[in-house]
Amino acid sequence: MDYKMLKSIIEGLLFLSGDEGLSARQIAEITEQRAELAERALEELKEEFVSQGRGLQVVQIAGNYRLATLPEHAPYFERLAYSPARASLSQAALETLAIIAYRQPITRVEIEEIRGVKSERALHTLVNKDLIVEVGRAEAIGRPILYGTTKTFLDSFGLANLKELPEPSASDITDNLEEETQLLFSKLDNQMTFDDVDPQ
Repeated sequence: MDYKMLKSIIEGLLFLSGDEGLSARQIAEITEQRAELAERALEELKEEFVSQGRGLQVVQIAGNYRLATLPEHAPYFERLAYSPARASLSQAALETLAIIAYRQPITRVEIEEIRGVKSERALHTLVNKDLIVEVGRAEAIGRPILYGTTKTFLDSFGLANLKELPEPSASDITDNLEEETQLLFSKLDNQMTFDDVDPQ
């Protein structure tokens, strides 16, 4: 195997291994190379990331090598993690958010009945972005969690309160999902247009 190709493969393996990382021995076994050659390639890869000013670094933690971001870039990653920007909200998350915004307080089961699909992942995303929160428990079997929107949701969509949500047309509650999602999407789009422009 070409040495350059080996380093390229190792980079891909480190990406796929995520936070767990891989040891030089594991990489040697996967690539069918000698352990010392795999280790040398890893060290060279590590140096190249630094010398080329890359946005990632190769680090060794508890004997395993893995890819990591640079500490000095942390403020930008925090913006990505906590900003409900258009690109970071999937269609599923936006649909789920629209249902909660217009029909809160609401349970996961009720959300899934409206959407017709499982919504656990979308709910998890929205909770992590502080757009929704548990607001209580329903008086039903199992006392399911009730979800509602947060102040962060209002701030992100430029709303003073929930009364300022765009009004969907009067129709059956289950037929409004697409319209409500589009209204919320447009509201977010407009908010970003003004708020995300650098004043300089």
